[in-house]
Amino acid sequence: MEKKLKYGEKEILESKLERWPNPNPENKYTIDITFPEFTCLCPRSGYPDFATIKINYIPDQYIVELKSLKLYLNKFRNQYISHEEATNKIFNDLYDLLKPIYLEVVGDWNPRGNVKTVIKITSEEKNK
Repeated sequence: MEKKLKYGEKEILESKLERWPNPNPENKYTIDITFPEFTCLCPRSGYPDFATIKINYIPDQYIVELKSLKLYLNKFRNQYISHEEATNKIFNDLYDLLKPIYLEVVGDWNPRGNVKTVIKITSEEKNK
């Protein structure tokens, strides 16, 4: 019997990050987004990894559409990807899409095997 995708699974599978015009580009303001239920799979063991992803940015001409961001981040749940690669991919995809004045992405990973990892990348470091 063929498995039929639930509507949420289909939305996640078909989703793409979207940007919207910044409604107030004349103002320099900060947007903080927290995604506390991020999951992916360890590329070595296949065990699930859990993290809180924190995104902080100062928009220029564009802002990220939040539903598209939620669906984009949920795409990782079945991917075999390291903490470092996941955090950097999220940063790079958002940076390329938005071209913000400033961007910071933090992957605050839950401990596994008695090891806690925090990965942080900023546009200040990227542009050095």
